[in-house]
Amino acid sequence: MGSGSRLVFPCRASASSLAFLVPSFTSSARLSFRSFLTRTTLSPTAFTLLRMASSSSSSVTDGGDANPPPSASSSNDAVSSTAAAAPRSASSAIDFLTLCHSLKTTKRAGWVRRDVQNPESIADHMYRMGLMALIASDIPGIDRDKCVKMAIVHDIAEAIVGDITPSDGIPKDEKSRREREALDHMCKLLGGGSRAKEVAELWMEYEGNSSSEAKIVKDFDKVEMILQALEYENEQGVDLDEFFQSTAGKFQTDVGKAWASEIASRRKKR
Repeated sequence: MGSGSRLVFPCRASASSLAFLVPSFTSSARLSFRSFLTRTTLSPTAFTLLRMASSSSSSVTDGGDANPPPSASSSNDAVSSTAAAAPRSASSAIDFLTLCHSLKTTKRAGWVRRDVQNPESIADHMYRMGLMALIASDIPGIDRDKCVKMAIVHDIAEAIVGDITPSDGIPKDEKSRREREALDHMCKLLGGGSRAKEVAELWMEYEGNSSSEAKIVKDFDKVEMILQALEYENEQGVDLDEFFQSTAGKFQTDVGKAWASEIASRRKKR
């Protein structure tokens, strides 16, 4: 680089603030700076501020060679656009989360039918599955973060359709149709976009048992259920053997088989 060229040194960047050093530039340095921008995710406001600072510095050192700084009106337009988008995004998020409240209040139907006292909610079940995905040993080729996310969303459609169980006599295809329709509604409520797309894709992957992560999370679903059954048996003196029988031989992964075996062993030692 020439003696008049300097690097751009970002000092701090976050969702709420951006600090940087912008020395003088030659043309080659400015090209490097633009490449930096394309590789970095910035909010529209932060992007505008950074461009303004760059143009201002270049105009001082390079004279008429630099592009003129953005006009006040274009800067105000960018800020106004960001400000307008924020309330819409916040409104969609709160609408979505308010609907998800029912996951915290809807009790798991299997326990209700067996007269279990103070049974867990759907959200209780999903939360401990998320913990399972978080603490499980590393498995080559398995995306742990994806498993955690999948555990969190796998029953999310039940916020609308409720906890449908085999005892309800609803065909599997019909159950799936209802849940897909509910999921579609929830994703639209969330406002679409990348987050809604991710939720839908995780749910579909789980439902289709179409990846190694989905198979692990499917096993965690069963493991969490029989662990909860054992806890209810110990706490309330009820017999919930049917839940253990319904999962016997159905675990797909080594971690699922190992954890289920440990739970069965503890049950025998009571």
